[in-house]
Amino acid sequence: MELRVLQYFLAVAREQNISAAAQSLHLTQPTLSRQLRDLEEELGKQLMIRGNRKITLTEDGMLLRKRAEEILDLVGRTEKEITRSDETISGDIYIGTGETDGVRQIARTAHRLQAVYPGIRFHIVSGDAVDVCERLDKGLLDFGVLLGDIDKTKYNYMELPMRDTWGVLMQRGSPLAEKDAISPRDLWDKPLILSRQVDNKSGLYRWLRKEPTELHTVATYNLIYNASLMVDEGMGYAFTLDKLVNTNGSSLCFRPLNPKLELGMYLVWKKSQIFTRAMELFLEQLQEHLAAFCEGKGPDHG
Repeated sequence: MELRVLQYFLAVAREQNISAAAQSLHLTQPTLSRQLRDLEEELGKQLMIRGNRKITLTEDGMLLRKRAEEILDLVGRTEKEITRSDETISGDIYIGTGETDGVRQIARTAHRLQAVYPGIRFHIVSGDAVDVCERLDKGLLDFGVLLGDIDKTKYNYMELPMRDTWGVLMQRGSPLAEKDAISPRDLWDKPLILSRQVDNKSGLYRWLRKEPTELHTVATYNLIYNASLMVDEGMGYAFTLDKLVNTNGSSLCFRPLNPKLELGMYLVWKKSQIFTRAMELFLEQLQEHLAAFCEGKGPDHG
């Protein structure tokens, strides 16, 4: 399977039309059609259904599209890393992270590093732990920021000093909004909106002292913005981390849990990860910045 043919396949998947794809690739339609047939014969699978006006991907075709995008992205990154000049430190650093205020310290470190090495570019990819780990494992990310438990046998890691605090996002008119903190019993009969990571990462079920089947879970989410819309529409109470939703002047409010429930934070990378000079400098700068952060030096404290 050639990279060139994968590019052809992605063009057809994107355009959903052989003629349009051929035009964008500067190929003749018969040439492109032949390349696609050869690809299907090579794989022994039908990848697309050819309609009169529209090309539709089969299930195997959708899988190949996802993998082809990952392959070509990784090839492109590799080419950039190898061909960049040895005289200047530059390159791209890809960091995957969930929604956490701890990213602020990552951003400050990135900003300081770019002041010295403007050729270094940062790419922040948002996703939950499932997404981040999957991309790390495939080599599509250099680092990941993970909350809670991590697989220390699989990843090298740096424990970060920031901690995230769990709480409940609710409407200001809710009876629970009158409380300073929320106890497990307060939520046993309430409609709950939970992160899709709750089962194996957050420990919320242990805090609630209830089995999942004993709770009234009405929805799950992986982005808190969507959860905040569900809360605003009166669907229920959303478990989330502090400082993710700006409730100033809004119809929503955040209340912490009692007893308090916190999550540790880690920067992780694959044990087989080969570091570029840009990545090494980022780690060094992050360690220095966080040491000052912990000691309360400068304006970054707090």
